Amino acid sequence: MNEVPMIPIGGLFEAHLTVSDLDRSMLFYGGVLGLELASVVAERRVAFYWLGGRGSSMLGIWEAGSGPQRMSLHVAFRVALADLLKAIPALRDKGIAPLDFAGDAATEPVVLAWMPAAAVYFRDPDGNLLEFLAMLDAEAAPARGVVPWSLWLRDQAVR
Repeated sequence: MNEVPMIPIGGLFEAHLTVSDLDRSMLFYGGVLGLELASVVAERRVAFYWLGGRGSSMLGIWEAGSGPQRMSLHVAFRVALADLLKAIPALRDKGIAPLDFAGDAATEPVVLAWMPAAAVYFRDPDGNLLEFLAMLDAEAAPARGVVPWSLWLRDQAVR
C-alpha cells in the first residue's frame, strides 16, 4: 500500500539507547568511537552526541538503572566504504570484537545484498548492537542474502 505521507519524512534525526552506567558509556561513545558530545543533562542521566556533524543527526544515551531486565537495542551508523573497510582492525585496536551478521567473530565485512550495503557489527559496553554501514553503488541482489565482502567482490568482478 503506497499512501501519500501525511508529512514527508526525509530521514531519521535521532535514536536513543539505554545504558547501565552513563559515565562508562560516555567514555565509549565519546572516547572510543569519537562521537562529538552535543549535551549532557546530568540530573536526567542522559548524554547526546552529534552524528555526521552538528545538526545532522543525534544519538542519545540514557542511564536506565540497575534493574535485572536488559534490552539489547540496535543502531547503525552510516560510514564511508573506505572507512568501513578499515573498521575491523580499528575496532580490534580499541579492544572491541568485530562481529558478522550472525554475531560471530568477523574477519571481513558482510554485504546485505538486498540493499546492497556492506556492514560490520559490534557491541557497546551494555551489549547494544552497533553497526557501521556503507551503502554500495551496485544493483541489489535480494536472493543472495548476506555474503562475505570477499565473495561479493569476486562475484561483482565476474559480472
